[in-house]
Amino acid sequence: MNITFIIEIIGTVAFASSGAMLAIRKRLDIFGVLVLGLTTAVGGGIIRDIILNITPPATFRNPIYMISAAITVFVIFLTIRIFPRLLESELIDFYEQLMNILDAIGLGAFTVLGIDSAIRAGHADYPFLLVFLGVLTGIGGGIIRDMMASETPFVLRKHIYACASILGAVLCVILRDQIIWDGAMILGAGAVILVRMLATRYRWNLPRAA
Repeated sequence: MNITFIIEIIGTVAFASSGAMLAIRKRLDIFGVLVLGLTTAVGGGIIRDIILNITPPATFRNPIYMISAAITVFVIFLTIRIFPRLLESELIDFYEQLMNILDAIGLGAFTVLGIDSAIRAGHADYPFLLVFLGVLTGIGGGIIRDMMASETPFVLRKHIYACASILGAVLCVILRDQIIWDGAMILGAGAVILVRMLATRYRWNLPRAA
C-alpha cells in the first residue's frame, strides 16, 4: 500500500463526510445525502481526469473510491438517524468545526493528488499546469457540492480556502525536485491543512470591496 493510495482514501472519506453532513443539514433524503457525498468526494478528480484526457476517469476504473465514499456516507447517515440530537443548535459549533476539519483534510489530500495525477500523465515539465490541476482537484468537488445544495461555494466565502490550496500546490511542486516525492506530497498537503486551520482559528479573510 503506497502513500498515494493512503492519501486518496483519506481525502475521499473526508470530502464524502463533508458532503454528507451538508446534505443532512439541508434535510435531504438518503439518496440526496449519497449523491452529495459522492459528488464532493470524486467531482474534482473527474474534472481533472477529463482535462488530462484520462478516460474513463479513475473514479470509474477503480470502484474503491466510490465504495469508500458510499460507506462513509451511510455510516454518517445512520449515525445522525440514530442520534439526531447531534444536529441540535447547542452542537452547531461542533458541527462547524467538524466541517472545517474535514474540508481542510480533503482539500490538502486532493490538492497533492491532482499534481500527482498530472505528473503521471506526463506533464511534469509544466509547473503552472501542475498547480492548476492540483487546486482544481482540491476545490472542484466542493464547488459542485455547494452549487447542488444552493449554497454560495465555500471557496468564494470562507476564510482562506483556494489560497491555501494554491500555497500547498506550489510548495509541493517546488519540493518535488528537492526531496522524495512522497515527502513532497505529505508536506504540500500538510501546508494546506495548516493554513486552513489557522485561517479558521484566527478568522483570516481576503479583502472585500465593501
